[in-house]
Amino acid sequence: MSNLQSGVAATGTGVRSRPRAVLPALCLTQITSWGIVYYAFPVLNPAIAADTGWSTGATTAAFSAALVVSAIAGIYVGRVLDHRGPRLVMTTGSVLGALSLLLIAAAPNPAVFFAGWLLAGTAMAATFYQPAFAALTRWWAPDHVRALTIVTLAGGLASTVFAPLTAILADRMSWRATYTVLAGILAVLTVPAHALALKAPWPPAPPSPPHVNGGHEQVVRSRAFWMLAVTFTLSAFAMYAVVIGIVPLLIERGYTTTQAAWVLGLGGAGQTLGRTLYATLARRLGVTARTVTLIALGALTTAALAAVAGPYALLVAVSVLAGVIRGNLTLLQATAITDRWGTTHYGRLSGLLGAPAHAAAALAPFAGAILAGPLGGYPALFALLAGLAVTAAVTALGARTHHPEGEVTISVGVS
Repeated sequence: MSNLQSGVAATGTGVRSRPRAVLPALCLTQITSWGIVYYAFPVLNPAIAADTGWSTGATTAAFSAALVVSAIAGIYVGRVLDHRGPRLVMTTGSVLGALSLLLIAAAPNPAVFFAGWLLAGTAMAATFYQPAFAALTRWWAPDHVRALTIVTLAGGLASTVFAPLTAILADRMSWRATYTVLAGILAVLTVPAHALALKAPWPPAPPSPPHVNGGHEQVVRSRAFWMLAVTFTLSAFAMYAVVIGIVPLLIERGYTTTQAAWVLGLGGAGQTLGRTLYATLARRLGVTARTVTLIALGALTTAALAAVAGPYALLVAVSVLAGVIRGNLTLLQATAITDRWGTTHYGRLSGLLGAPAHAAAALAPFAGAILAGPLGGYPALFALLAGLAVTAAVTALGARTHHPEGEVTISVGVS
């Protein structure tokens, strides 16, 4: 066992009673929150533009603004999580999420629609993976990778469940009615789950590992932290532009919205499959090699989507493979802090590390929609995104820490 591993284990973070209801509750709420607040939008956006006359660029900009708000709010949320735990944050976020969707559904003009998405951005920061990961890292460490894997396995089903469900609802009712129904589902499933399941006492933070002498300030100033931030920012831009762009890519190639929604949804199933493989990958590769490999493979699948126009079954297969890579990237980012710098300031550091990546993810849908036209269509956009992911794989080489044990801490708890 490495020194860092020993340091983490010695904190006693793994020797505590873990609240039993937390894991199943977070599995349920991650599926629901991601599926409704995030994945419903790419399915409904064509209907929103067609019904209202608002441009696709304008509606996508509102969605992107929500993700920018989520990135900024995530820094504050991380600090609150470190000190107070996830219950108040995630319960409030669920309430705000349901209210935001009702506001979006009732929006009479673009300004109100935009305001609804800004509120949704705050809800995202308080309910998506960041607070869930902080909760599991504190309650489950040093066995947190197992818990993170279980939750992300469930979260990977969000698009599989809710993209087709959203399409089915939209075939039978207006987009406004669809969002109203989804808001009700979100409130019923997530508000009580967060309020009741996350009420266990919040344990104190463990000491910092021996090699982190200056606290979180030293980590934030380090070259490894900033190179890792650049890597995740470039990767996030490429990944989220692909997720949001896959529906218009297939529609541009002559497929129906329902067919495109199934490709998106089955990509979510691929995410679930990919996350089952992460522990094995983590045992075999150090954190830097793992980072470079996964991002490079993501670039390869994006290039394949750019090049392959059919048949439909082949597009489904490529989407599933891309989902496998995305699933691993989610766990890679969830463990990036603990792999290198321990769990002491996980909420704060993950908020800071994730802020530029979340901002890039926010800009990706809008930028993708804007760039697709001048580039000549979505296939050319996907080719550009593949090149961006290759650049991210290169910058990952500069994110090595000076402490060699930081390269292997992932092995704790994944045997």
